[in-house]
Amino acid sequence: MSDTDAVGDADSKPARKSKYDYSSGLPPLNINYKWCKACNICIALCPQQVFEPDRDGKPVIARADDCTQCTICWVHCPDFAITSNYK
Repeated sequence: MSDTDAVGDADSKPARKSKYDYSSGLPPLNINYKWCKACNICIALCPQQVFEPDRDGKPVIARADDCTQCTICWVHCPDFAITSNYK
């Protein structure tokens, strides 16, 4: 391996975690805040830690690019307040 190969490997971009491209403007998930009761189940169960609580304790999508559309948040939401914009 030459020195240029090692430098080229260091400059390569890391692989995206999600197979979905969110650059179109739509967020990966839609949260209906009228239905949400701020139980924080989605925040606790998200394996990618996409959500952060707002000042009222309701989830906010803080890291949209990390969302893998794993379905855990909207399947476990007791109020059906979370839906996917891509599935």
